[in-house]
Amino acid sequence: MNKIIERTVLNIKERSLVTRKMMHLFLMGMLCGVIIMAAVTVVFAIPANNFHWQMEIFNRGGAAWTVDKNGHTGWKWMIDPVPGTPLQKRIITPPSAVKVRSEQL
Repeated sequence: MNKIIERTVLNIKERSLVTRKMMHLFLMGMLCGVIIMAAVTVVFAIPANNFHWQMEIFNRGGAAWTVDKNGHTGWKWMIDPVPGTPLQKRIITPPSAVKVRSEQL
């Protein structure tokens, strides 16, 4: 009887050990995913907001640098941004049918 109880206890411990290993493996994978996405953000997204791109837009005539009376420099767009949604076409409605009455002579 003691051997059966000992086997049951060992099985429970082995199962909890396997469960714990799987949980650790999952959490390590999630952590690696977060680190990789942070690296992608640093490499690709953050440099897109720097001075280089503002100068590129300025050189192509899309914006201008401004200086106020206190000497502070600023940035001004010279063209309107392209809207994300297309403009709607004008709807021309046909004239309504009008009954014309003529006088009888």
